[in-house]
Amino acid sequence: MSRIVIIGGGPAGYEAALVAAQLDAEVTLVEETGAGGACVLSDCVPSKSFIASSTVRTAMLDATQLGVNASSITVDAQLVHDRVKMLALQQSGDICNKLVKVGVEYITGRAWLSGETSGFSHTVRVRPLDGEVYDMDADVVLLATGATPRILPTARPDGERVLSWRQVYDLEELPERLIVVGSGVTGAEFASAYQAMGVDVTLVSSRDHVLPHEDPDAARVIESVFRDRGMTVLPNARAERVTNTGEGVTAELADGRVIEASHALMTVGSIPNTADLGLDAAGVRLNDWGFIETDRVSRTNVPGIYAAGDVTGTQMLASVAAMQGRIAIWHALGEPVKPLQLKTVAANVFTDPELATVGATQDDVDTGRVPARAVMLPLEGNARAKMSGFSDGFVKVFCRPASGLVVGGVVVAPKASELILPISLAIQHHLTVEQLAQTVTIYPSLSGSLAEAARQLMQHEFE
Repeated sequence: MSRIVIIGGGPAGYEAALVAAQLDAEVTLVEETGAGGACVLSDCVPSKSFIASSTVRTAMLDATQLGVNASSITVDAQLVHDRVKMLALQQSGDICNKLVKVGVEYITGRAWLSGETSGFSHTVRVRPLDGEVYDMDADVVLLATGATPRILPTARPDGERVLSWRQVYDLEELPERLIVVGSGVTGAEFASAYQAMGVDVTLVSSRDHVLPHEDPDAARVIESVFRDRGMTVLPNARAERVTNTGEGVTAELADGRVIEASHALMTVGSIPNTADLGLDAAGVRLNDWGFIETDRVSRTNVPGIYAAGDVTGTQMLASVAAMQGRIAIWHALGEPVKPLQLKTVAANVFTDPELATVGATQDDVDTGRVPARAVMLPLEGNARAKMSGFSDGFVKVFCRPASGLVVGGVVVAPKASELILPISLAIQHHLTVEQLAQTVTIYPSLSGSLAEAARQLMQHEFE
């Protein structure tokens, strides 16, 4: 029986453990914070639960145009934060119970590579939360330790007024005025959520627009919505220092401007959790950005040692982490496995409206990396959107010029994370725009715009 030790219990780690148990391996998972790791306890699950509350308030405020008067809506920060924490703990408990039920040995504590090997076996050193350090031999080791918020020396989160995204749920009240430093996915999501909850938000972007790594048409729509709803967006502005003044915060920008608020939220990226893992001793190689280097089946350069999830820096999404973990175990145990394919992975930005993407991007098409034609349809012409009272958003579909194969798509809409699925399915199963266009959609529905975009691309195909 193969002996597998997994270090880290986030999506990569716990999904890998479930696969290993299913394949009758002897599995030990070591996690320091709790089953589900930071994803469940402090990052993805809490933030999306928080955003869910903000989305409800936005929907109620926007209901006036539908004839529903909901002008007086307040947010109880303590109840919101308590719910966020409760859901995170419940999810963590569910994951732990599932792991134990299938026979995974779950250890709360820390683990690292000792650097000692014997043939194809590696030694893992374990320090349980309550107990002495001991060694375990493993045929396969999976490193799935995730990442942690990047900290700027001149803007260190203190948990009181200068905050990381893991500290916001400990506030007793919502900020009166909030500076969000960083306009990537995390910054945009929290800026959107806090604005929806009635907070005066200033978003500091070091680039010339928000969400600089997303589809440019989509980013423009999201930024326009932010501004229309009253958010202050500062483009080409780099925060050099953020200071807790006791009564509030000041943010000093590189161009000399100083802005003030009650709180600041730092969202300036993540760094991999590679410290104290014994990587040097084991000879595990890192890439130029400090992430563990892996191939498409999650192997490191050291036989028998795999890595998965955010610690590898490969499209830092929970869904990708989980797939990397599964692939690692399938490969390690000799099961048939397809290498990781990112072109079929959908990603979503949980702003309001949401932004979902999959496959080829506008930049791929513009630079010629992917030959494709595109059609973009604004939602303002969609009957369901009109009935629901929103017009900010669009659907965009990319297809091959000759064959009509669907190769990518973008959706900006409420629940875009659900609406992107038909495009993902088309890419995964090599469907053409003709096949997508001939699929009967419900009327009225937002998905009708996807079929309409496909019909327009099909018309171009025969021109």
